[in-house]
Amino acid sequence: MTKIKSIQDWTYNNGLDFTYLSDPKTIQYLTGFYSDPVERVLALIIFPDKDPFMFAPALEVEAIKDTGFPYDVYGYLDHEDPWQKIAAHIQQRVANPKAAGLEKNSLTVARLDNLHAVLPEVSFQADITDFLNTMRLIKTDDEIEKLKLAGKEADFAFEKGFAALKAGKSEKSVVAELEYALKKQGVMEMSFDTLVQAGAHAAEPHGATSDNLVKNNELVLFDLGTVHDGYISDASRTVAMGKLSDKQKEIYDVCLQAQLAAMDYVKPGVTAESVDKVARDIIDKAGYGKYFIHRLGHGMGMSEHEFPSIMEGNKMELKPGMCFSIEPGIYVPGFAGVRIEDCVHVTEDGCEPFTHTSKELKYID
Repeated sequence: MTKIKSIQDWTYNNGLDFTYLSDPKTIQYLTGFYSDPVERVLALIIFPDKDPFMFAPALEVEAIKDTGFPYDVYGYLDHEDPWQKIAAHIQQRVANPKAAGLEKNSLTVARLDNLHAVLPEVSFQADITDFLNTMRLIKTDDEIEKLKLAGKEADFAFEKGFAALKAGKSEKSVVAELEYALKKQGVMEMSFDTLVQAGAHAAEPHGATSDNLVKNNELVLFDLGTVHDGYISDASRTVAMGKLSDKQKEIYDVCLQAQLAAMDYVKPGVTAESVDKVARDIIDKAGYGKYFIHRLGHGMGMSEHEFPSIMEGNKMELKPGMCFSIEPGIYVPGFAGVRIEDCVHVTEDGCEPFTHTSKELKYID
């Protein structure tokens, strides 16, 4: 397992006795096993020169073994103290541990306190988050293939969602129909809660699908994604329900110009912030700058929001294999919201999207 070997090397190079990994997505990335333990404890503990082990609720142990994880898997029952058991297994490998790595972004204060209580001599200071972000930054050909398949599922979801859209229907009912269509095709998991927002409701970019009824002569925003073999899709389209005013059309056209220009600009060597600027300048010039209120994009892969952010201030140069969203939005309160989004992977001379649903403004009767 070359990924685990990389963590072993990091642990050794930082002079640590072990590294405690607790983010379920990190564990999935390193081992192939995914589970959200909710209130229970799931951890992967990696040592610089000894075999790692997984620690999990007893009800997960056989599932972990079934993935082919080649090292020890220890379980615990609900009435047992998981922290004492973790400490004992660590001390079987390192008699007097003094320093450990951890993921500061995922470990709660309460759980860190529990680790301190059972391993009082250990300093938990070294944060592996940046190293893991860098590991996950460049996707392999196999990862990109899984992302392409997730993208095809998202395109199917758009097709079914557009077909379900009718004046008088609630946003929730449209989502129900498109997700049912996916399930009938064997696509059982969305990468996030599917978003359908109609009319002025779409001007709330972090709103939620609601009982709001779709009306004629308004824009309707779809934001959705699926999970395929652990990898996600994430895309947005905005369509017209009935006829549109010149103002509604203008907002859509400006957003589309910004999205296409940013996608055309992406190539190895340009910076993340410069991609954001290309789209933002177009929206600013059209007079809608104050209505574009989020970054242009975010990294993606096994999670919908990964490293890096495509935004002002990020001077990271793009490299082949990086995957991220390009999603300009214009949100005019009380009037309309438009977002157009594709996730892309950087190629040797540009980028390619994972989703291919047309972005020509679609009118639905």
